[in-house]
Parts: sequence; C-alpha cells; structure tokens
Amino acid sequence: MKTEPAVLSPEETSFLVRQRVARLATADGAGEPHAIPVCFAYDGRLIHLALDEKPKNVPATRLKRVRNILENPNVALVADRYSEDWDLLAYVMVRGRAELVKPDREEHVAAVRLLRGKYYQYEKMKIEENPVISIRPERVASWGALDAAEGVEPLMDALLGRRSVRRYLDKEVSEEAIQKVLEAARWAPSPHGRQPWRFAVVTRYETKMRLAEAMGEEWRTNLEMDGQSAGVVEKRLEGSRKRLLDAPVLVLLCLYLEDLDVYPDAVRQGNETTMAVQSLGAASQNMLLAAYSLGLDTSWMCAPLFCPHSVTEALGLSQELVPHALLTLGYAEGDPPKRRSRRPLDELVVYRD
Repeated sequence: MKTEPAVLSPEETSFLVRQRVARLATADGAGEPHAIPVCFAYDGRLIHLALDEKPKNVPATRLKRVRNILENPNVALVADRYSEDWDLLAYVMVRGRAELVKPDREEHVAAVRLLRGKYYQYEKMKIEENPVISIRPERVASWGALDAAEGVEPLMDALLGRRSVRRYLDKEVSEEAIQKVLEAARWAPSPHGRQPWRFAVVTRYETKMRLAEAMGEEWRTNLEMDGQSAGVVEKRLEGSRKRLLDAPVLVLLCLYLEDLDVYPDAVRQGNETTMAVQSLGAASQNMLLAAYSLGLDTSWMCAPLFCPHSVTEALGLSQELVPHALLTLGYAEGDPPKRRSRRPLDELVVYRD
C-alpha cells in the first residue's frame, strides 16, 4: 500500500524550494550513517536528486548513498539557512522513503527536466543517463525564521538563480515586500532621469478576474485568427487565466511618455521613445532581482503589449499609460519544470578589442 506524501506547509515549501543545497542522510542495512550535501528539486509531491557526472569512473549504483538506499530506503533530507544574525536561522527536515528511478520511466524524464530547470549547470551534464533518487516525504519538521528574507546575495547568484514561475502557493505577499520591489524599480536608470514609467499593483481577486477576462477575449480573437483549433484556444486561455488569478500580486508595467523631451523631427522623437522603453526594461530587471533577494518568485508576461486598450479599460487607467508587461509575484509552489537555455557567450559577443 502506497503512503501519501506528507504535506509541507506553504512556509516550509517556500523555504525548501529557495535553497540551493541540502544534506541527504542515508544508512546501510546495519544502520551505519552517511551524509552528504546534494542539489535537489521539489515538484510539490516528491524531492528529486540527480546522480551527476563524477570525476572518477564509478557506476551510479556503486555510490554509497545509492547502495544505502537499495539496502535501506529510509532517508532524511535537511535544508537550512545559517546567518551570523541568529534570528534568521531556519531549517526544514524531511523524512521519507527514497526510490531509485531509472531512465526508462516517465517520472525520470520529468525529474531531469525539473533539476535542469533549477540548476543551469545540469544542462551540460548527461544526468538523463543515470537514475534519479526520488524521496517521498512521510514526516516533515521545521524550525526558525522560515519567512525571513535571504539577505543580499551576490549579484551573479541572483542572476543565475532567478527563474520564471507559473505556479504559486496560496500565500500572501506582505505590503512591505511589495514596496521594496517597487522601490528597486524607482532607482533604475532612465533618459534625462525622467522615469518614464508607472506601475499598477493588483492584489484583489475581482480585479485580477476583470483583467484576465479582458485580456482573454482579445487573445481569443488573435488565436482564432491564427487558425488555432477551439480546443487549443481554450487550453491556452485557461492556462493564462490561471497564471493571473493564482499569483498573489500582479504588477502592470506601463510606459509614460508625457515628461520626455519633445523634438521637432520624428527621428529624434522616436529615439526618445526607444530610450524610454529601454529604461522600462531596466526598471523591470531591478524588480525581478529585488524580488528574488526578498525570497519572492516572479514571472514576466508580455501579453499586455498586445492588448493595451483592453488592459487600461479593465483597470480604469489613464490612456496616457501604455501597458507593456505584467510581473507576477509570489512564492513558488515547487521548482519550475523548465529553464530556457541560453546561447553560449561566444555567440553573443561580437567584438573584443
């Protein structure tokens, strides 16, 4: 008889998926313990660990943790945060049963996709050729300041660690956190320091519903015009609608051109508008990174760019505001299943002096 996985609380889930490393404890048939640091991903039910490439030519089944699991599937996994400020200490410990999932199983494909989505380093490793360790939680214990902000992380860690999230926990985002995200945008560079952007924050369910319906109707027309079948149209609309309604916070990014310099010729005026769009992108990136540093997850949606009038009418905004994108804010329900690959740097750099 299969045991249903233990349910992690929203706070435990949010803390767990934010951690980049955990400690896996196993024991052999005689009870001799073995503990190592591991990378992991959580899909809301199971915790997955890759058996990645090793410096030595050792079969995955000969690794100590694998041999232990084959003898004794009872394991523990601990993810923790240490800080010199002891008010920020916290951990989540999951006890459960581990299973070796072989590459010929569908669950293996999903687990590998999830792990590669969380760790870009796995994109260059052949982890799909090795089994995956999947842990079914049975008991969960936690302690400390799970909701505390992670603190200021090194910039490169934030850039590489941030990812786009589609599924959020039903967990409220504090007003203080929202204000800090918006404050980060305020300090973005802009043409002449004019800050040619405005942000509309949406948290009420009824307002999200109104926005989703307005955007959905226009997208439906576009999809049908593209020749999409009725079934595909409904599926895509439902997915988009769910992304808006499930996110605790929506931030609409709008271009505001009223304060920019005015030129007598169309070329320079067009350049002025381009600068404003560029600075809106800078403000958006500030928000994404600030959210990540606060322990929040985000997603970027460009749909408002294709239906600006529907968006401004749904929210009752001035026509001077030109919607360009939506940011969703919240706490990830689990690790996102896929991270978009990036071109190698030597394909992007076209000139070095």
